[in-house]
Amino acid sequence: MEGFYTFITEQYILPFYLIVWIVAMSRYHSYFDTPLKYYPIYLMYTLLTEVLGYLIKYFDEFQVVNIEKYSWYNVIIFNIYSVISFLFFYYIYWRMVQNKKHKRWIKIGALASIACYLISLFFQDPFYSNLYYADMIASWILLLNIWFYFKEKMSKASPYPNKHNLMYWMSIGLVIFYSIFPFLFWVGYEIPQIWIDYHFRTILRILILMMYGSFLVGVLVHKRRAFR
Repeated sequence: MEGFYTFITEQYILPFYLIVWIVAMSRYHSYFDTPLKYYPIYLMYTLLTEVLGYLIKYFDEFQVVNIEKYSWYNVIIFNIYSVISFLFFYYIYWRMVQNKKHKRWIKIGALASIACYLISLFFQDPFYSNLYYADMIASWILLLNIWFYFKEKMSKASPYPNKHNLMYWMSIGLVIFYSIFPFLFWVGYEIPQIWIDYHFRTILRILILMMYGSFLVGVLVHKRRAFR
């Protein structure tokens, strides 16, 4: 019973992840042939990563660090998740933008992001620390990609309002989260007392709920013809 209580209090966001995935799958027919055709896979990958993170933290059978003092560390799976997630979204925006210059910059940004993660490995151990400097740069690159997308979107008239566009809601959610998340992690590692005193962990979870809330609105209200 105690283990169940710990699971609920620590992972109360998991049911929300599952709800978003279920709704995304139920509406899959309306975007299966768009650049977001792998969107449900990403959502499920997020859910499974969080579940695995919980198992590693609380069950010895799933440990990935041999040193007993740090046996509960699950940071490596989230470092891997960050790289895959950023590349996934870079790919989506590369597909969505039409301007060749913008496409080229997205490619350059993706390569720069990968280089930052590789360079970080020389200074940070991915088994014991989030690669938060690389995360910060990758987040800025993602925000630039989203800006390219919105810039092109605003330059073309459309008979469909943004509220029916799945890409719009996904982009809003990403902007909300990735505008703030990198700074929270930087503070958490560089000035941990501020992280504790100002409850930055709670702020991080609120940002996650806001991002996935935007994802949920998108899959609920979007219309196929409005996708662009």
